[in-house]
Parts: sequence; structure tokens; C-alpha cells
Amino acid sequence: MTVIASDVAPRLSEAVAGALREAGEQDAVTGVVPRFIVSPTSTEQVCAVLAVADETGLAVVPRGTGTKIGWGAPPERCDVVLDLTGLDQLVEHTAGDLVAVVQAGRRLDDLAQDLAAAGQRLAVDPPRRGTVGGLVATAATGPARLFAGPVRDLVIGVTVVRADGVLAKSGGKVVKNVAGYDLGKLLTGSFGTLGVLTQVAVRLHPVTESSQWVTVPVASASQAQDVVLRVAHSQLVPSGCELDWLGGSGRLSVRMDGAVNGVEDRVAPAVGLLGPGAEASVTPPDWWGAEPAGGDVLLKVTHETASLGVLLDAVDRAAASEGVAAHTRGSVVVGTVYVCVPAAGAPRFVERLRADANRFGGAVVVLDAPVDTHRELDVWGPVRGLDLMRRVKEQFDPNRVLSPGRFVGGI
Repeated sequence: MTVIASDVAPRLSEAVAGALREAGEQDAVTGVVPRFIVSPTSTEQVCAVLAVADETGLAVVPRGTGTKIGWGAPPERCDVVLDLTGLDQLVEHTAGDLVAVVQAGRRLDDLAQDLAAAGQRLAVDPPRRGTVGGLVATAATGPARLFAGPVRDLVIGVTVVRADGVLAKSGGKVVKNVAGYDLGKLLTGSFGTLGVLTQVAVRLHPVTESSQWVTVPVASASQAQDVVLRVAHSQLVPSGCELDWLGGSGRLSVRMDGAVNGVEDRVAPAVGLLGPGAEASVTPPDWWGAEPAGGDVLLKVTHETASLGVLLDAVDRAAASEGVAAHTRGSVVVGTVYVCVPAAGAPRFVERLRADANRFGGAVVVLDAPVDTHRELDVWGPVRGLDLMRRVKEQFDPNRVLSPGRFVGGI
């Protein structure tokens, strides 16, 4: 733990109008226990906290509800956790433009209720539903990504506090906006290492009038790949396509949204396209959009759509070699799945799966694990463009105030 000057606590407390407390084990960030928790309620207070941290050499880790606080590598140090849940307001909702401006600490479930009255939604459905800021910081997605695109495409403007406490803004409140640098896209998925988001402008979608799911069993990796490619090349225009896979077989489900008559007209072709055993339902499978189960290490694995069969075979081979069960779920048309394995076999399993990564055209990232296992693992694995990422970090945070060490390559 960093040696902290005796006058830092009063200065931090003043910055957040007294909303400071001593941290405990329950506040640990991947095993690293901070000294203080500060809870600002405005962007100005966030600026004040980071100005103190930059001047005094404190390391700061932003946090929302903590649903994904264990993701990423353990920080090199963590003196202050910046609890952003006090910035929880819906600032503006322009229904006619399908745009909302929301503070970073607003919970996704609360935002959904805000928007539902106007028949609108933020089209994201990550398995762990935390805050808007956490969503952007981790770029977490779910089945809706096939329809709405990744999180970075839904962010049209941001208010961000730099590591030195200076306020910056990018983008605006309209979907077509070319003014300034697109900081929103740069910050999306940066795990709080470049700046602290305090407010986000997002693009919305109408609430779906009707939905149906068509689900089919798949008995082999090659069959799963065949069905996925048929869906990807079809005229169905699905809103999601998810695979649940364990032990060499699984189930594939396709979601279709739209007007009632339009969805009905697409169900029969979908059943025919998915093949023998396909069945339609007005409710999703119970595993739809959920994380895989059966272990305490969660991996995010990307892959080329056409190489899904290679990935599934690689997962099953690695599991058999290590004598563990590997449960896979995810959005196979967009090329992102989650794999869950027990901690005991995780290090070798990850090593074996990464050895095949070039064959399935993707990467293997460790998201969540018990602290001891987390420290044994190379969380991010090989990363392209690392030199450029390090230069960006140096420009945005030369004193390494924000979440040092959590991102790729120790950024």
C-alpha cells in the first residue's frame, strides 16, 4: 500500500463534501484493498478528487455497483476507490431524437424504467447489469449486440474527467456528430484507465412490439457452425443468435423482433432454416443471455464466425486434457462467447485454448476468477497494437493515477 500523506484524507473529504470513509476488505479490487472510498455526487467533485490524487500521487479506481470490479488485471496499487453511484440521474431524454443523456452511476435497470414510458430502450443486455459507466468502461455486451451493435456504437457523447482533474467533453446529443475527437469510442472498454466518465449521451431504440425464439439442438461442433452460418447468410434479420454448449453438444437459439405479423411470418422460415428438432416459443430459453455456469473462472473468447466449429473443438479438447468441464455460451454470429471452467484447471486450460487462438481467429481474455487464481493467470494474453495503447495511456495519464496495471500490458 502506498504511504499516504497525513493531509490527504481531509483534502479528499473536502472534495466530496465529507462523503469519505475508510475502506475494508469488502472494497478490495481483485485482492488489492484501497485506503479510502470517496462518493462524489457531481462532476465537479470528481474533478476535485482527481486533482488531489494527481498532485499527491494517489492511485484511483472508479467503481459503480461493483458487478465487474473483479474484471481486468489486479491494479498495481489502489489508494482510492471512486464510487460513482451518487451520479445517478437521467439528465435528459429527447424521445423524438431517440437520445438520452445519463450520469455514469445510473443503474441500467433504472434507466430501462425511465425510457420504457416512451416506448424506448438502450439496446444492451449484458449478463451483469450494473451502471451505465460500468457498461461503457468494460464494453460488456449480450445478445442484443447482433441487432444494435457494440456498446461503442451506442455512445454518441461523453463528459469525462481527465486523470489530472480537468474536465473534457466529446460528441454531443445527436446521432450524427463529427465535432471534436471521439473520446467516447476511445474510452469504451478501457477499464477506467484513461479517464473517469461522469455523463454519457446514448442512442436509443424503440421497445420491441413482439418477440419469438426458435431453438434447435446441435449435436456436434460442425453442426453448430453449419447452422450459425445459415443464420448469418439468411434473410431472417435476427435480433440475436445464442449458443449454449457443454460436453460436445448444445442448443442454438435465434430471436426475432418486430411487429406481431412480421415476427409470425418469419417463424416458419426460421424453423425450416434451423433444421430438425427446431421449435418456436414466445419466451426465451432459460439460459438466454446468461453467463455459463459450473466453474468460478469466466473467460471471454472472440472468434471468427466461420471458425466457430474450430473454437468449440478447441474448448472441448482443452477441457478433456485438463479433466474439467467447460461450459460455453454466447453470441456466436458476432463472434463473442463466454467460457466457464473450474479454477483448479484454469491456468492450463487457458494456455491450451490460447495456443489455438490463431486457428479460430480470436483471443482469450480472463474476466473473473478467485483472487489467487487471478494472480496466476495472464489476464489479457497477447495483444496487438500494445505500443500504441501505451502511448495513449502516457498522453492521458502520465502519472498513472487511474487504475494502473488493470488493462492490457500493465497499462
